[in-house]
Amino acid sequence: MDNNYNFDQHISRAGTDAIKFDLRKAYFGNENVIPMWVADMDFPTPECISEAVIQRAQHPIYGYTKVTDEYLEAVVAWQKNRHHWDIQKDWILFSPGIVPAVNFAIQAYTQKGDGIIVQPPVYFPFFSAVKDNDRTLLENQLIYENGTYSIDFDNLETLAKSAKMLILSSPHNPVGRCFSKDELLKMGEICLRNKVIILSDEIHNDLILPGYEHITTAAVSAEISAITVTCVAPTKTFNIAGLSSSSIIIPNEELRKIFNDYLHRLHIMRGNLFGYVAATAGYEKGGPWVDALMQYIKGNFDLVQSFIETELPQLSLVKPESTYLAWIDFTKTGYSDEEIKRKLIHEAGVGLSHGPTFGKGGEGFQRMNLATNRDLVQQALEKMASVF
Repeated sequence: MDNNYNFDQHISRAGTDAIKFDLRKAYFGNENVIPMWVADMDFPTPECISEAVIQRAQHPIYGYTKVTDEYLEAVVAWQKNRHHWDIQKDWILFSPGIVPAVNFAIQAYTQKGDGIIVQPPVYFPFFSAVKDNDRTLLENQLIYENGTYSIDFDNLETLAKSAKMLILSSPHNPVGRCFSKDELLKMGEICLRNKVIILSDEIHNDLILPGYEHITTAAVSAEISAITVTCVAPTKTFNIAGLSSSSIIIPNEELRKIFNDYLHRLHIMRGNLFGYVAATAGYEKGGPWVDALMQYIKGNFDLVQSFIETELPQLSLVKPESTYLAWIDFTKTGYSDEEIKRKLIHEAGVGLSHGPTFGKGGEGFQRMNLATNRDLVQQALEKMASVF
């Protein structure tokens, strides 16, 4: 495999049924916007993965496939080597994605009317997962001060008294926080005191910017591990979201049985052939690619920061610690959310994710996907500067 990765190359995704590109007209009303919204990358999947998929595809039969030992061993090794988390193969269950897993967990562990805590501004499918399953949405809004975010522990303690579950985004989408061990301990202890299950969405756990560290919620203590259901996936890490494959890691045997029984009732147990092949190859050989990727993403963040400082001083970039998603503060422009959205789409021709969709605290913000070549980031910033 070639280790000289070229993240600057431009590969057209238009016409490939890519949601980010081919739904621009439907989503923005403008098919010519630079699409920087859906959280996947415009970089080619690592060669180690494409080579493994091609090799398996050469066998002419794609029938029912069991979960492979190689896949489970690769997940175990990746979690240990990348995140210092020792897990066992039998803790790992399959889900076609983390959003489905969030819904499965809500249905498996809670009843109609139960309170479920989310911490906005946060990944918006959390809201619909709670509401669509007839649970009670409890919102512990993050505190935004001095360009970064923190947890409101006092309000979390209050809400936990009437909650059955906390859905945690860690690292946090969209604000980019890597929570510290102390923060995770405080959240975990609140949940332990109030018998609240932690559903920890850690899909961005491999996408950590240089100088920061992701700490796995379930690795903080044995007690917190026993109440935590952890969702991870190779899909964000290696840009293979189209292969619909994620792992749900549950150390607690009782919680694991409840989730597994639910999957069996839905007949969602086996996963898909190419998802396993791709994930195994990525976890076994893709580490250097991820390291190089995050160095490149840091360069994109640096470009955005310096450009905003010199050309867009009314905007500010929330301090990034993880993910490839820039959370940008437009509040000082004086425009309403609808005006910001209109100007971006129809004047600048840039398609970002609209801040208010992420819930309370998202007003006045936009999320910008930087997992694309640097020239396109520069082009989008120049278009924004022509308007703001």
